[in-house]
Amino acid sequence: MEGDEKIRSALERNVKAVALRPAVGQGTAATKVKLLPGLACEASEGPWKLVVGMTDKYGGSNAGPNPGIYGRTALGSCLAIGYAMWAARLGVPIDALEIEVQADYDVRGELGVSDDVPPGYSAVRYIVRVESTAPEADVLRVLDTADRYSSYRDDFTRAVPVRREVRITAGAK
Repeated sequence: MEGDEKIRSALERNVKAVALRPAVGQGTAATKVKLLPGLACEASEGPWKLVVGMTDKYGGSNAGPNPGIYGRTALGSCLAIGYAMWAARLGVPIDALEIEVQADYDVRGELGVSDDVPPGYSAVRYIVRVESTAPEADVLRVLDTADRYSSYRDDFTRAVPVRREVRITAGAK
């Protein structure tokens, strides 16, 4: 892919920096999400703004993709970018790459219809399509390495502690 040397060079600098000073690579990411009318939200972090919404089928205004689309997109794009980064680091050419993320769900769980049905996904799969002139073993080495170090794949496969903190203020009267 285009820019492999730039990617490899940037990643090698980052690897050296965090190897020498681990604190350089540690921090907390914070995204603010503001509820809007019509079951919509505006999510912002730094210069980025995203609109999230529910369809009219759920009483929403269809203002943007729903949270599930963003979640599957986060996983798929993290994997794709990780594959490109590891391909550049390992010197394996990738001419084209596509990932399809599939998630099985039963909406009865999130609607509270059945306590026996979990509100989240029952299974998640991803299909990776790669076009490369490299030997299959090299491509699989890239995919396996990238999967091992993928942050969002890890978030989807390892239970991450989630804690709620509530701050209530008096609203306008």
